[in-house]
Order: sequence, then structure tokens, then C-alpha cells
Amino acid sequence: MVLRAGRLLPHGWGDFLFQLALWFGFILAYQVARGLADRGPLEAFENGRLVIDAERSLHTLVEADLQRVVIEGGGPLLSAVNWTYWLAQFVVLGLALLWIYVRHNDVFPRVRNWVLGTNMVALIGYVLLPTAPPRFFPEEGFVDTLAQSGAVNHGSGFIELASNPYAAMPSIHAADALIIGFAMAMLVRSRWARLAWTLWPSWVWFTVMATGNHFWLDVAAGVGVAALAATMLAWMEGREADDRLSTALSRSRRCS
Repeated sequence: MVLRAGRLLPHGWGDFLFQLALWFGFILAYQVARGLADRGPLEAFENGRLVIDAERSLHTLVEADLQRVVIEGGGPLLSAVNWTYWLAQFVVLGLALLWIYVRHNDVFPRVRNWVLGTNMVALIGYVLLPTAPPRFFPEEGFVDTLAQSGAVNHGSGFIELASNPYAAMPSIHAADALIIGFAMAMLVRSRWARLAWTLWPSWVWFTVMATGNHFWLDVAAGVGVAALAATMLAWMEGREADDRLSTALSRSRRCS
């Protein structure tokens, strides 16, 4: 069975295990950053208050109203936003990356590097700018929908151990949803699947605000981080291409 599964992998088990090692390495780095960010809860609350004040000054503090609509609607909509929040970041992202690795391995390194680069830039933000999410400000009308109606919440066992409660800015949910939505929309063949993946980022952005886990400014920052990482990777790829071209030209001159 192992050998049969290995035949489905584009470069065999060795490369596949190497890709897994990269992800576990990132998880380790995230835990280190989490420990650093958790040392200053007071700073995180102060930064969260700054976000609230900024949105209020712009007359765009709409997350509590958005939550109210979802909660009053209840039923399937509330369950959908709760479960999307949990599944988007690891399950959907992981399965999508696995599908790209197996079916479109030629573009997998670029998508992988984009996700990893975005997450590493976000980690810097979590250490330098720990920010409490909306759910920590009930006096402003925000609600933790996961704690109230979700079967799984931030206080559940491993989730409490592994999550960073002060990682609201930027929203990595928003960033990763944009990356994987864009990549999958470009790769799938079905028109309906392409439409679903095109809408995926917007749906995730809606859910992270509707569950009280992010402000819209967090979402905007996440999109900005993804754009910054893409720009950096494009620049690095351009430099590598220029270096290869220069090397090839130098060799041709020596041979002539």
C-alpha cells in the first residue's frame, strides 16, 4: 500500500516528507512567536483598542453589527461561519495544497513559497504588534460566537495550547484564503469550482469578522501581507532568472 501510494506522488516519498518537514518547521516557528507575543497581553489590548478607535474615527466599526445579523439569523448561517473559521486555516488550506502538489506539481513550489512567505511576514507582525481580537472587547458589543454556540472553541484542549490569542493583526486567515482561492481558481477546470474558489476569500473574510476574531483592518492587513510576500517572491524569482541568464551568457562567451 505504501508503494502504491508513493506512485501517486510526483517525486516519491522523499520529496513528500521533505514538504511535510517544511510545514512542521513553520509550526515550530509559530509556537516560538506565540510565546513571545503572549508576554505582553496589556500591549495586545492597547493595540486592539487602537484598532477600534481607528475604525470608529473612519465610521467603519461595523463588525458588531455584522455579528448581530449573523447571531439573530442563527441556525445554518451561524454554524457555517463557525466551522469555516476552524476549517479554513488548516483543513481546507492543507487539502488544497495537497491537491496542487499531486495534480499540478509544477506550480506547487510557487504556491507553497507564497503561503510560507506570507505566514513568516505575519509572524513578525505578531511579535512586534500583538493585537487582541474583537471578541476580547464585549463592552463594545462584540461576541465570541465560537464560545457561545460552537462545539469547538478557543478554550478546547489542543486549540488553547496551539493558538495565539493575540494574533489578530494581520489576519492570516484572510491572507491564506486569498492565496489558496486565487491559486485554486486558476487551476481547477470546472466553471462552478472556479467560481467557488474565487468567492472563497470573501467568504472567509466575512466569517473571521462574524465570529469576532478579526476587525476589517486585520483583514486588510492580511491582504496587504499576502501582496507584499508575492512581490518579494516575484523579485527573488526575477533575480534568480537574471543570474541564470548571466551565467549562461558568460559560458557562451567562454566557448566562443
